[in-house]
Amino acid sequence: MKKFLAEFKEFAIKGNAIDLAVGVVLGGAFGAIVTSLVKDIITPLISLLIGTENFENMTVVLKEAVGETEAVVLSYGKFIQATINFLLIAMVIFMVIRVLNRLKRKKEVEDVKEEVAEKAEDLVVLEQILLELRKQNNTRM
Repeated sequence: MKKFLAEFKEFAIKGNAIDLAVGVVLGGAFGAIVTSLVKDIITPLISLLIGTENFENMTVVLKEAVGETEAVVLSYGKFIQATINFLLIAMVIFMVIRVLNRLKRKKEVEDVKEEVAEKAEDLVVLEQILLELRKQNNTRM
C-alpha cells in the first residue's frame, strides 16, 4: 500500500498531472466563453440575416402528435448551433496553436543563431591557434 501511495504521490505531483488539471479547468472556462460568444453575439447576428430569433426553434415536424404519442420532430436548428460552436472552437484553437508554433519556431531560430555564433567564435579561436602553431613552426626552421 505504501508503494502504491508513493507512486500516486509521484504521479500527482509531476508536472503532467498538474498541466492536465489546469488544461481541463481552462478548457471548461474557454468552452463557456465560446458558448457565450456564439449564443449572445454570433447567433443574434445570423438570426438577423435569416429572419429567425433562435436556431433551436428551427424544426421540421416529421409526424404530428397523435393522442399521447409525441410528435416526431427534426431539430435541425440545434444541429446548426452545435456546428457553429464546433467551428468557432476549432478556429480559436487553431489560432492559438498557430501562435504557439510561431513562437516555438522563433525560439528554435534564435537557438540556431546562438549555436552558429558560438561555432563562429570557436572557429576564430581555432584560427588563432593555427596561426600561432604556424608561427612557431616557421621560427623553428
